[in-house]
Amino acid sequence: MESNKDEALKCLRIAQKHRDAGNFPSARKFCQKSLSLFATPEAERLKESIESAASADSAGPSSSTNTNNGNATTASSSSTETHPSVAGAKRRSDAKVDGTAGGMNGEKREYTAEQLNVVKRVRACKPTDYYGIMGVKKDCEEADIKKAYRKLALALHPDKNGAPGADEAFKMVSKAFQVLSDPQKRAAFDQHGSDPESRFSGMSSSGFSPGFASPSPFAGGFDGEMSPEELFNMFFGGGTGMNGGAFGTSPFGGPMFTASFGPGGFRTTRVHMNGRPRGAPQGETPQARSILTQLLPLIILFAFSFLSMLPDMFATPAVPDPWFQFTKTPMYDLERQTGNLHINYYVNSRDFNAHPKIAADLAAGQYRRGSALSRFESNIEQVYTQSLYTQCQRDINKRERRKEAEIGFFGVWADWEKVKKIEAEMFPSCEELKRLGLLK
Repeated sequence: MESNKDEALKCLRIAQKHRDAGNFPSARKFCQKSLSLFATPEAERLKESIESAASADSAGPSSSTNTNNGNATTASSSSTETHPSVAGAKRRSDAKVDGTAGGMNGEKREYTAEQLNVVKRVRACKPTDYYGIMGVKKDCEEADIKKAYRKLALALHPDKNGAPGADEAFKMVSKAFQVLSDPQKRAAFDQHGSDPESRFSGMSSSGFSPGFASPSPFAGGFDGEMSPEELFNMFFGGGTGMNGGAFGTSPFGGPMFTASFGPGGFRTTRVHMNGRPRGAPQGETPQARSILTQLLPLIILFAFSFLSMLPDMFATPAVPDPWFQFTKTPMYDLERQTGNLHINYYVNSRDFNAHPKIAADLAAGQYRRGSALSRFESNIEQVYTQSLYTQCQRDINKRERRKEAEIGFFGVWADWEKVKKIEAEMFPSCEELKRLGLLK
């Protein structure tokens, strides 16, 4: 079962340790236990290796006993070659050649040539070449990224791949999937080409360096965030300095305006005109004319805005529509009927007849579309029908709840005659909507 796989891998590692130490009975025992828990190709190969090593170890002493007594030196050397520690060392050296790598605590981790090639391909990519690491195209779909990750994760997982550098390759693949599987991080990576989780990844390389004064506040280009002080100084002559410094100069020959934002709030300092103190006499200069030329578009814009507001300032305020309601009272004494849905409503006769636009429509004796009277009655019909819709929906919801309560659990003990009576109930609001042709 898949749940026994981890335990089987543990037994397999223990069997490898016993085999390397020359303890073949214990190695055979744990290898067999691993196969019984979860059969793997690695366990089968290890079992064959243990059997061959055990047979070679048992054949060593017998060959040494059959030698001549006069060849004691040869027998001694033969028994030395088959000593468990020597045989274990030889097997360890052979294992590296056959495709195993040392893991943690000296354990052996096997790998194939194909797994080694995958590790080499991933390690050859740059750490931020996420598309190259995953082996997908830049315009691929999210499903392709997930498919590539599943394939690489199975090939590079430390429990399955013992090739040198497999752990680092697996981390690179996990990082690439973490970025490319997130739409926001992937968009940021496609835009900047760097790790979106890095604090410097959003900074543009086209920014300006401190001390550079561009002719225009916008000429240098700046994609990063700006502090309120830098933004304020940029627009009001302080240049595009950093940390409150003023790198640009005003047309008058010095800093025209500086500002600072701190614990004390907003503070302004120094207004210089050609180096003269404030209040000193000064005449019109070419620099002043230049400033006036720059401000001319703003002056024209404010002038047009002011002119556009003049009609509203001097126009006669609109007269509000008369009050109305749907029941007759001493105040609302005049009964009328809308021209479209023929809904009865009541207004105050004095206020209604005193309305200038409605009075003009009444005097004309025509119900014109788009007139003040038509718009007034259209609003009345909207209020009336909306109220009916709300009440009708409320009554229908109450009826459905009563019906469900009567049916109960799967209608086992339901009184179906009572259920039919509930379904046949009619409501005045819904019937009025049907009469008006607004509900079927």
